[in-house]
Amino acid sequence: MKLGLINSAWAQTGLDTSFGIHQTKEIGFDSIDIFTDPLDIDVRERKRIKDECDRVGLPIISVACVAVGLIDFNPSVQRFHVERVKAYLDLAYVFEARNVLLVLGEYIWQREVIPPAAQWRTGVDHVRTLGDYAAGLGLELALELEPFHLSLLNDVDSMLRFLTDVGHPAVKANLDISHLVLARQLPSTLERLRGRIAHVHISDCDGNVHGDLPPGRGVIDFAPYLEAIKELGIDDRAVSIELEYSPQPDRIVEWVREAYLATDRLMRAAGLRGE
Repeated sequence: MKLGLINSAWAQTGLDTSFGIHQTKEIGFDSIDIFTDPLDIDVRERKRIKDECDRVGLPIISVACVAVGLIDFNPSVQRFHVERVKAYLDLAYVFEARNVLLVLGEYIWQREVIPPAAQWRTGVDHVRTLGDYAAGLGLELALELEPFHLSLLNDVDSMLRFLTDVGHPAVKANLDISHLVLARQLPSTLERLRGRIAHVHISDCDGNVHGDLPPGRGVIDFAPYLEAIKELGIDDRAVSIELEYSPQPDRIVEWVREAYLATDRLMRAAGLRGE
């Protein structure tokens, strides 16, 4: 599997996107995921990102999109976010990426007022529509499992049920190892998603609170999860490191390098990277 980095790791540097792309390649990553909003960047920035990735030889695997408005109770907000996610898919197509990583968000008002089933159905309908659009571009949607109490997709059961209800071959799951641990999902549960996984995220945490730390900085026992991923036969996919801000912003390069080296060791030990 490729080892990638979500480029949001470089956000705190205050430098332009090119800096992060070049550092990502220099450290040794095989690929990169881009976290940007197509409605916030112009055509020059889009071209700059693609040109720089091509120049250094970093394929873009995924474009990350948070679109909680897809399950908003206002139809006008839903329509806006459907079009917004389509803009992400268009951007992923230009970037020659494989997928758009989609975060759906949470039930509102503590699952009161609006029946949860209605909000679920809204999400299913919109994601199915977006699956059609993605497939037309040769792309996939990778749905994020979020480990929060009110998240629509907060465990393997809910992910599997949502994928089944959507029923679209271009709509698959993203596996985030840290999120799986926080959601108390055992490695053995991953087998249930066989054939339905588009992408993988990796980071560490303290076992209780969302962290996005370099592996080794928290408490996660990664080996069983990586072994389960190995058994799923998704060697053509990518594992992308997701990092939050470094506690020492002026040492962000060291922070990212630490994450790379730790993850590389873990993947090699699991037979997921190299010989």
